[in-house]
Amino acid sequence: MKEKMTSGSTRERQPRSVRLPGFIVEKDVGLGNFIQRATSAVGIKPCVGCERRAAALNQWFVFTGRRAR
Repeated sequence: MKEKMTSGSTRERQPRSVRLPGFIVEKDVGLGNFIQRATSAVGIKPCVGCERRAAALNQWFVFTGRRAR
């Protein structure tokens, strides 16, 4: 796993990225945003907990159209 050192002794993890060349052209899409779009498409309304969960999942996993970093 890639980890980046920041100022001080704290560490910031970089999200894992998966390349999906046929689906995403330029913009990165987090897992949380993907799930949010899918649930909205079937009629589930997002709540505050959904927003926090989406933000956490976006930090963990990203779909990209570019080569993985």
